[in-house]
Amino acid sequence: MLSISIPKEERVKGGFIERRTPLTPSGVMELKEIGVKVFIETGAGKSSGFSDDEYRKAGAEIVFSKEESFKRGDLVLKVTPPVEKEIQMLREKQAIFSFQNLVIASRKVVEIFLEKNNTVMGFEAVEEKGVFPILRISSEIAGKLAPQIAGRYLEFSKGGLGILIGGITGIPPADVVIVGGGTLGYYAARSFLGMGATVYIIDINTRRLEEIDFLFGGRVITAYATKQNIKKFVSFAEVLIGAVHIPGERASVVITKDMLGKMRNGCVFIDFSIDRGGCAETSRITPDETYVYKEEGIIHFCVPNVPSFVPRTASHGLSNALLPYLKEMAKKGIEKAILENPALGKGTYIKNGKFTRRYSWAKDFPVEEI
Repeated sequence: MLSISIPKEERVKGGFIERRTPLTPSGVMELKEIGVKVFIETGAGKSSGFSDDEYRKAGAEIVFSKEESFKRGDLVLKVTPPVEKEIQMLREKQAIFSFQNLVIASRKVVEIFLEKNNTVMGFEAVEEKGVFPILRISSEIAGKLAPQIAGRYLEFSKGGLGILIGGITGIPPADVVIVGGGTLGYYAARSFLGMGATVYIIDINTRRLEEIDFLFGGRVITAYATKQNIKKFVSFAEVLIGAVHIPGERASVVITKDMLGKMRNGCVFIDFSIDRGGCAETSRITPDETYVYKEEGIIHFCVPNVPSFVPRTASHGLSNALLPYLKEMAKKGIEKAILENPALGKGTYIKNGKFTRRYSWAKDFPVEEI
């Protein structure tokens, strides 16, 4: 029967604290009922508001060291991509399931996975008929948080333009340009519209643009993402949102430094593609917990784990999205579930120390397609 290890999250690059947990006590209880053993490191759920006692009552076993929390289970379940020292704790042929974003990981990280013959699954890569059910949770949360973030940094006290997103009577609202019309872009648009902003969405998928036009009843202005259109729309944006997503690959850099230079000083750029390398030439993971930096006079917000700002909601959503896959792995075993479930198969980067498909960023590593 399947056993799962849940370690406490490490601080991520840039000093950010990851407050989410991949499995809530109610999720543990669901798995316990079908015989799954769950080992969780003490304090792993604290930032999400879940105590050790709640996990214990749900049927989990609390462990008291990082190393033990990694080694006890057949499957290591976590939120953020594992750092090198965590990967060193994995057993030979052990499986790990988390956000991976291997496209921007160091070569050393990938080599350790291969040397240990690990199986590496990524939340962001699990795909069912064009939908990313686990990633979708984080995208929805990030999109809905976008107006809160933008509104704060548009304030004069934060170095922003000093404008109100929704405007007031006789004063027009902010112009919000969203590059990418996927799940995150959609929810960001919906949230900004709710605040009264003027919203524009740019995308390379004309069918998706038609869907967005229909879903919003024409209230969102859409445009095909040519270089000229991106340049034009970025130039007048007061809030610019990067929501570029290419499954399994690095985000395309579609916003140049010159484009940003045409924006007014104090405008806000939020790059939600930063966990996949960023979609602008000026994007880099925000260096510390001030969350922002200025370049070309533009406030850049490039935080890789935005849903962690609302960890309780995010943890419940993540746990619910993961349960069907964890139950299938419990029933069939990890390897059989990967082979029989196309969604898990697509979500598996590495199986037993070999890549499952050829990626542009991993051309010289061994591949064994599934």
